Amino acid sequence: MSQAKQKTIDQPVELTGLGLFSGQTCRLKFLPAEADSGITFIRTDLPSPARITADMSHVGKRARRTSLLNGSVFVETVEHVLSAVAGMGIDNIDIEVSAPETPSFDGSAGPFAEAIQEAGIRELDADQQVLVIDEPMTVSQDDATLAVLPGPTDCLDIVYDLDYSQTPSIGRQVVAFRLDSDDFATQIAPARTFSLASEAAEMQARGIGAHLTPKDVLVVGPDGPIDNAFRFPDECARHKICDLVGDLALLGRRLRGRIVAHRTGHESNHALVRKLLKSISEKQRAASVTGEPVMDIRQVMRLLPHRYPFLMVDRVIELDGDRKAVGLKNVSINEPYFQGHYPGQPIMPGVMILEALAQLSGILLSRRLEHTGKVAVLLSMDRVKMRRPVRPGDQLILEAVRLHVRSRTGHCRCRALIGPNVAAEAEIKFMLVDSEPI
Repeated sequence: MSQAKQKTIDQPVELTGLGLFSGQTCRLKFLPAEADSGITFIRTDLPSPARITADMSHVGKRARRTSLLNGSVFVETVEHVLSAVAGMGIDNIDIEVSAPETPSFDGSAGPFAEAIQEAGIRELDADQQVLVIDEPMTVSQDDATLAVLPGPTDCLDIVYDLDYSQTPSIGRQVVAFRLDSDDFATQIAPARTFSLASEAAEMQARGIGAHLTPKDVLVVGPDGPIDNAFRFPDECARHKICDLVGDLALLGRRLRGRIVAHRTGHESNHALVRKLLKSISEKQRAASVTGEPVMDIRQVMRLLPHRYPFLMVDRVIELDGDRKAVGLKNVSINEPYFQGHYPGQPIMPGVMILEALAQLSGILLSRRLEHTGKVAVLLSMDRVKMRRPVRPGDQLILEAVRLHVRSRTGHCRCRALIGPNVAAEAEIKFMLVDSEPI
């Protein structure tokens, strides 16, 4: 079976609405993005536009919603936007927002899915990143359970068991849905977020969602929806699938297999994504130790001019054409910079981590430049974040993704990880200059 291709939207499309919690007007614009760039939110209301990648390293701790943070910059309540993007099969997209919270509309992913349909969907010349579940995995929190199981290899089979037996107007609902096979736009996207009448009253007493009435959102009382009606008999369970699909988008790849969920929410969804990311990292690490590298140190030295003590890539374990490279840097106490950084508390200098990422990017770009007579020279580093210390004994997993290569510049998005945790990230730009004969 041939590998499915990544997708983006064909044309920009714009929506405007009010935030669910804040009531603030937000203009949201979907924009096409290049292969392997992922899902990125861009705050356009700030003095300088700020980008936040939709992944678990940027998820903030919030009640009843999913929010993304990058330093002091945040975007609130992104789950319905992410659900529409993932549910409609989009892998790469830029999402501009003019406020700190995305628009809510009717509390569903429907308006966002409709906007993506209006924009059109375009295939890109890159294979989808896919994680096929090959062993069972479970997350349990209080009375919530998420089980991930081997299953289909061409879609994600989701079964959601919602138990609101204490509220007879909702009761118990079980829904099955196949992501990437069934019709997300008609079966899941229209299902709205819901709250019990007592919960809605408590939130409005705290000034949250004060601009809303039961006609605007789905508020359920003892006898059913107040001033409203269910769109499906099992709408509440369908919306839980909607939230789950949005949170799974934070994995950064399409999931294949089966999920059985019972009484889950955003917190347990996030816990599952973290567990999946940890499993991916552990398998990558095991492969790097036991498997054959794509490039060993001798091949790396043929491509890079750097030598001891400045060669910072020990091996390359993955090369996806000229789109993505994954490499390793084993951090030893014998590194010369540990003599002064710092005695008694050795920490790898951040500039050395960035140098390792730049060198891996150079290897990646060299695949495009091999027959052009050009070489990549470091031009700038943007959006640099140091997220955790790197110490002797750590193994850095280096990732470089090509954003674009033009006639005079190259641009890569990079991360350095220790296990599943991001240690550093940056966007690195290179100037492409004519190579000089030795």
